[in-house]
Amino acid sequence: MVGNTPRLDKLKEIFMNCIEKQNNRVYLRGEVVTEKRFSHEVYGERFYEMDVKVMRLSGQFDLIPVTISERLIAMKSLSVGSTISVIGQFRSYNKLVEGKSKLMLTVFVREFVPETFSKNPNNIVLSGYVCKEPIYRTTPFNREISDVLVAVNRAYNKSDYIPCIAWGRNARFVKNLEVGERISLSGRIQSREYQKRISDDEVKIMTAFEVSVSKLAVYDSIENFDLDKEFGNLAELNKLEDIG
Repeated sequence: MVGNTPRLDKLKEIFMNCIEKQNNRVYLRGEVVTEKRFSHEVYGERFYEMDVKVMRLSGQFDLIPVTISERLIAMKSLSVGSTISVIGQFRSYNKLVEGKSKLMLTVFVREFVPETFSKNPNNIVLSGYVCKEPIYRTTPFNREISDVLVAVNRAYNKSDYIPCIAWGRNARFVKNLEVGERISLSGRIQSREYQKRISDDEVKIMTAFEVSVSKLAVYDSIENFDLDKEFGNLAELNKLEDIG
């Protein structure tokens, strides 16, 4: 049995990677609007972060941070003004900012795909666990909103903590969820500016990133939620991942 440990570990890694790809899927198509910024290095490969402008149907846009390996950047000669069409995952990490730990979010790019991959330029599907009691509120215009933090498992016993926001009927559904419940959801990644008061006479403009939920279901009723259909052209996605 001891001699089989490396093989078992490899099989476990492959299994967890498959689960990870199912639990957390993102498709983005947009324009690179910032120069690359060094993020981190893993086994000698450097990764960079850049912001991508993704248009909404309303004509407004979201500015979404993406993390890309130097190999993929070189493959496409990416620079400001480049259009990218990518699949990946929405990931979180903690960063020390002004002496405090802050939850950072980024789309970790796995592959480039054709721009015809999806009609929707901003698509995300998640499956994870409610890890904090949802917060329900109404706006001055009586719009119902619920905030929920979802923990999504990935390989090597890690998890990504993804803030999500639901509206209307979905908000009423989310407010009754319990911590530990498993849910699946689809929607889009959005950027949102807000004001943070630093002192009595100083206000700082900040940007939050979250998933705006369009559809969700608890795990017990997952038969009503087709993850593959929600993501779109999964056949093409699987083919690309098999090649990779």
